[in-house]
Amino acid sequence: MFRRALFLGLVLLPSVLGAADRPPNFLVVVADDLGFSDLGCYGGEIATPRLDRLAAEGLRFTQFYNTARCWPTRASLLTGYYAQQIRRDSVEGVVSGGRGVRPDWAPLVTTALGGHGYRCYHSGKWHIDGQPLKNGFDRSYLVQNQGNYFSPRNNLEDDVRLPGVPADGSYYTTIATADHAIRCLKDHQEKFADRPFFQYVAFTAPHFPLHALPEDIARYRDRYTAGWEVLRAERWERIQKMGLVTHALSEVEREIGPPYDFPEAFEKLGPGEVNRPLPWDSLTSEQQAFQAMKMAIHAAMVDRMDRELGRILDQLQAMNAWENTFILFLSDNGASAEIMVRDGGHDPAASPGSAATYLCLGPGWSTVCNTPFRRHKTWVHEGGIATPAIVHWPAKITDKGSWRETPQHVIDVVPTVLELSGASFSARADRPASPGQSFARVFGADANNANRPLWWLHEGNRAIRVGNLKLVAARDKPWELYELSVDRCETGNLASQRPEKVHELANAWEALWGSYQQQARGE
Repeated sequence: MFRRALFLGLVLLPSVLGAADRPPNFLVVVADDLGFSDLGCYGGEIATPRLDRLAAEGLRFTQFYNTARCWPTRASLLTGYYAQQIRRDSVEGVVSGGRGVRPDWAPLVTTALGGHGYRCYHSGKWHIDGQPLKNGFDRSYLVQNQGNYFSPRNNLEDDVRLPGVPADGSYYTTIATADHAIRCLKDHQEKFADRPFFQYVAFTAPHFPLHALPEDIARYRDRYTAGWEVLRAERWERIQKMGLVTHALSEVEREIGPPYDFPEAFEKLGPGEVNRPLPWDSLTSEQQAFQAMKMAIHAAMVDRMDRELGRILDQLQAMNAWENTFILFLSDNGASAEIMVRDGGHDPAASPGSAATYLCLGPGWSTVCNTPFRRHKTWVHEGGIATPAIVHWPAKITDKGSWRETPQHVIDVVPTVLELSGASFSARADRPASPGQSFARVFGADANNANRPLWWLHEGNRAIRVGNLKLVAARDKPWELYELSVDRCETGNLASQRPEKVHELANAWEALWGSYQQQARGE
């Protein structure tokens, strides 16, 4: 009995923490278009020692989910609702999606934290309706010009537009994002050391365009010349050794290309580009060289993100905030199969990865980055929605370096932050209950919340997971059914064998969709 009481007291909750315990700080870090296995601690070959350290000293999740796309994930992450509920993904009959404005009953978590004594800081990508300072943040650096990592034109600081930056090599977005976060933390230590903080860092990396510093590209220049089959096999071997996924590996879907068709982009990109994950040995030598360089730039962007995160972590230690800062790292969606050219265009004569180029990862390497899963960003098969997720909190996590298999979703972040901080939203009769659940209880051991429904919809791609059963369908395609406890990679469709379960889950998906539409429309 005594041991059990001691265990519960160590693991968790503000309700059982002593009055002298200070509420934790929060550092929430979001990568953009990062694949499930891009990090070293998830089986990747890219050097990510700072994130690997967080994983070794914290927890890694095997089944943490996002929404398959950037702006819906960010809305869910900071409100605790599915994006459709709050008009931040498409709902017929109401202004929604990227232009959608959240209902008044769906404020960001920062409004609750600010009322509870927290200082809140934002650094990086926004992609949420409204402006940061009007949504509970005390300071903000908003990266708005995402089409060029070297010469932004429309960034804002504290909701005020900044002058453009010349492309003279003095600026790189990932570094600037970390610089701002560090300035916020230093200022916090100087002026508000008696108050907890919520620091939200939203890197744009490794989202296209593939732009990286020359010295970072140099570290990976020859790493990917063996081709995507070899690299995927290497990742899969490491994933199995980790015990991360031990089921059958999904087949490469050769016919699946970019989710959007931009044929004019191929004229600009030249003969080195391909829009399908074709066998590597079927590519020309020019195509192989072009593709290998693209992945080298992607790796360089991830590597640099890890380095810049390391500087933020150093600041936490310098201000003695390391032990009691809850750190969460994840990605907003899976790696992207998109291929396009926009913003400043693409100069094929310029050095790959420089400001004058506009390259995208494409489906060949996206398949590798999402190893071992199927599909890519925008799809709601596992490759589009499964994210690496790391939680680090020395003051409370006791079994460091462990895995957590409980399914979690970005809708769970706000309930977790509220529980650990003791903050709450002001009461409103029209506010629906959040579908999210706090995952604070998994710090000590895996929790059994696997039977609650998790739900997805994006651009006609739809899914629901209840327990270990997942019903999923691509746009305009029939439902597929998978038993994820033995088939995490979605290789064996059970729909024809279990039609009654397909019917049951499809009805559950429709019922939730109906209620979310009503909430979005204010009905």
